[in-house]
Amino acid sequence: MTIKLDDLCANTIRMLSVDSIQKANSGHPGMPMGAAPMSYVLWTEFLKHNPLNPEWPDRDRFILSAGHGSMLLYSLLHLTGYDLSLDEIKNFRQWQSKTPGHPEHSLTPGIETTTGPLGQGFANGAGMAITERFLASYFNRPGHTIVNHYTYGIVGDGDLMEGISHEAASLAGHLKLGKLIFLYDDNHISIEGKTDITFSEDCNARFEAYGWHVQKVEDGNDYSAIATAISLAQKESTKPSLIAIRTHIGYGSPHKQDTPSAHGEPLGPDEIKLTKESLGWPAEPAFHIPEEALKKFRQAVDKGLDMEKQWKDNLQEYAKQYPDLAKEWKNWMAGKLHEDWQENLIAFPPDQKGLATRAASGVVLNAIAQRLPNLLGGSADLAPSNKTEIKGEANFQHDSPQGRNLRFGVREHGMASILNGMALHGGLIPYGGTFLIFSEYMRPAIRMAALMGIHVIYVFTHDSIGVGEDGPTHQPIEQLASLRAIPNLTVIRPCDANETIEAWQCAIKTTSGPTALALTRQGLPILDRGIYSPANGLHKGAYILSDVPDGTPELIIIASGSEVEIALEAARNLNEDGKKVRVVSMPSWELFDRQPEDYQKTVLPPEIIHRIAIEAGVSQGWHRFVGTDGIVMGIDHFGASAPANTLYREFGLTADRVIENAKKLLLQSGKK
Repeated sequence: MTIKLDDLCANTIRMLSVDSIQKANSGHPGMPMGAAPMSYVLWTEFLKHNPLNPEWPDRDRFILSAGHGSMLLYSLLHLTGYDLSLDEIKNFRQWQSKTPGHPEHSLTPGIETTTGPLGQGFANGAGMAITERFLASYFNRPGHTIVNHYTYGIVGDGDLMEGISHEAASLAGHLKLGKLIFLYDDNHISIEGKTDITFSEDCNARFEAYGWHVQKVEDGNDYSAIATAISLAQKESTKPSLIAIRTHIGYGSPHKQDTPSAHGEPLGPDEIKLTKESLGWPAEPAFHIPEEALKKFRQAVDKGLDMEKQWKDNLQEYAKQYPDLAKEWKNWMAGKLHEDWQENLIAFPPDQKGLATRAASGVVLNAIAQRLPNLLGGSADLAPSNKTEIKGEANFQHDSPQGRNLRFGVREHGMASILNGMALHGGLIPYGGTFLIFSEYMRPAIRMAALMGIHVIYVFTHDSIGVGEDGPTHQPIEQLASLRAIPNLTVIRPCDANETIEAWQCAIKTTSGPTALALTRQGLPILDRGIYSPANGLHKGAYILSDVPDGTPELIIIASGSEVEIALEAARNLNEDGKKVRVVSMPSWELFDRQPEDYQKTVLPPEIIHRIAIEAGVSQGWHRFVGTDGIVMGIDHFGASAPANTLYREFGLTADRVIENAKKLLLQSGKK
């Protein structure tokens, strides 16, 4: 049986995927079997990439948003010449393999983003396309196109059902991101059965309404039609593209094609044998790769080397004419900051009347933005409240791609994942703002940012019951604890304007994971740093803000954010009453945990067992800092609608209550 080269190549993808999943006895074979032709066409005819240099800056980005079909991507990477051996293919889903169950960024060469939670990859793609457009506007010059690439992806029914894809698609259509192209694996099957039991809308009409360029390919095995559709999508410069390709999940399997069982379980030895027979594929050996097919796929290596060489030659000429821009390009893509970006940045004089840390954040952001032109972001329709606008800069829109103010609209889910895509692309430092309570909408993408270890900054304002009259729906209670539970996310809650300066600097420098800033709506006194310790202690997560003049403290009061003011007032009264009280500002648990044990013991000596922690949120987690003999003053219930001062009084977060608790602790130890 003679098989055409295109079919041979597509079947190679199919059978590598099937054999790997069977060997692991775990995985999702149906999607790779159905989507093999579209991925083969894209990767061999259109994708601009260099398998020998997966980090080439001007490569096209490819996202497998339907990450459960990971063997499709691993097969493509191996076949086209990336550093992913056949042994790794055979080691699918096993301990320490480079082929985990879902694609993981930075683990496997060629993986642009971690996918699996459906819809996240789709929204990442919008972020990558935004970054490409901004960088092209900033760096390209007549005759020298340094930035010119597409963002491609494969999405499934599940991606398009998830709400995040609606938000991201809406914004991408508004922004007219013409270099964003998604291939839709329209196979009509989900885990529970045919998609028409839950999913009956006209997806094509929906995307047309978003402002997308939409095409339909009736046969997922029609290589020519797929290629034509991708070509037309490339030519559409003012609309993102969706190409709906009618595929058959588990294609080639006599008994499992077009059934839910093809989605998430191995075909089984008997069905694999029948599938290979139906596709004209040899029964043995497993992991068979025909030489003719491999030769076709490996053409990507020479093509990639040639394309990158042409780009480098162009960059070399560009550097001669625009040396400053070329240096800036190199620094941005390497994540290198301007050497003097922190020098004489800004300082706030002491002021008892004070300033909300959200307002201080806006001032600091603008000061830093003047020195870091690749810092850009925005808010989920809350810029006036979050203070996230870069003054004097345009909005990022289709006709102003140089704009640094992103208007995400009321789309927190989409915003967070779009920020991830911007960070993953490289070259920019993205930030996004909303009220802390709405971090709940962003949590899946925040978790993904932390998992990938990427540089994203979240500006969360209205961080406590200080929101006041807006009431319990808008007052974060459990959100700080919830964010602190995410590994590799740095949460910082500064106590005044000068700690906010340090918090922003820390967020800029923390490149191995995301940072969340928790900022107040209400004004806070700007502390007199001639009396209290310098605010740069924030970088260590916790520091001694005020201490006893001599001797050893008998009580330590620990607080974060707006509650530091309460701690200081209580300490002043207690010290005047003859007590020896230390106040520790603890803006970040994560930064404190990274300090050497000796430093931690200096701030919180183990022998000082009388401790009080204060924070206007749930007490969960604070007990590890106060121990079994200490007291946590938090709010383990929802808030209420009333002025902020009333709420603090009624919920017992006052200096008087701290003093009462302090005396109780000292009395228990026999000290009066």
